[in-house]
Amino acid sequence: MNFTTLLLLQILAHFLADYTFQNDKNASDKNKKGFKSKFLKWHILIVFMLSWLLSFQLKFVFASLIIAFIHWLIDGFKPKLNKGKYSFFIDQFLHLSILTIVTYLYVEKFGISDLPFAIPKKLLFIILAFYLTEKPTNIFIREIFRLYKIKFNVVKNELLNAGKLIGIIERWLILLFVFLNQYEAIGFLIAAKSILRYNPNNDTENFNKTEYVLVGTMLSFFIAIFLGTITKLLIEKI
Repeated sequence: MNFTTLLLLQILAHFLADYTFQNDKNASDKNKKGFKSKFLKWHILIVFMLSWLLSFQLKFVFASLIIAFIHWLIDGFKPKLNKGKYSFFIDQFLHLSILTIVTYLYVEKFGISDLPFAIPKKLLFIILAFYLTEKPTNIFIREIFRLYKIKFNVVKNELLNAGKLIGIIERWLILLFVFLNQYEAIGFLIAAKSILRYNPNNDTENFNKTEYVLVGTMLSFFIAIFLGTITKLLIEKI
């Protein structure tokens, strides 16, 4: 294992803690109440445990404690940070910057212990790419919508979660197409999505909904293509 591998594991640990092991209700409570949130202490415990366990380094426990403590400070001050419209992006930038710095300093001071098993960097890049195109991308798109105040009054009985799942499947397919150099298939997928969203009656409500979905689709496709391309370039250099 080297610095890059350890950093990739820490980035994965961060996103798992912030997205997979944290639902919207708990995140909202933490963002509003900060240090007063009952969920904050459990969230920080998860941050620490995932950071330490995924480091595969016993001595990294001290680095994980530092990462968790600073994570606690950042999340504790969320009520003040959330006043700006770029708060989500600033929050994630701070978290990722801190864990990068702490990981780098740890490697410089202690080095990395040999493992009884190998962790392929190529596999880690691919896992991270597929994971980021799941829930993290859904939340990222939601925050982009908030930033630009893009809204649509959705019908209550609409399957909202189905839309999220469709987006995840689309992005996974795009990643596969990029890795397999099947760029024509991406064009076919975009065309198929356009046909499904075609509005023959030209009624205003469906038109507004189509525009709303189109923005989300373009963002979703762009993120998947970007992550796929970057991941592929990085893998080819290894």
